[in-house]
Amino acid sequence: MSLRWEISNKVQVLRGWARQRFGRVTGNRRQQIAGKSDRVAGSLKQAGGKARDAFKR
Repeated sequence: MSLRWEISNKVQVLRGWARQRFGRVTGNRRQQIAGKSDRVAGSLKQAGGKARDAFKR
């Protein structure tokens, strides 16, 4: 997995975390849900990249 994709996935997870927290503070359920989905998507991409790297070697 290239460094660019790795950083991109981590940024997506952090953005989701911030969005989820913002939703909690403001009481906006849509922001909370969107943030959670961003976090999950970023985490899955990271796991997929690690698995792909493991099978390459």
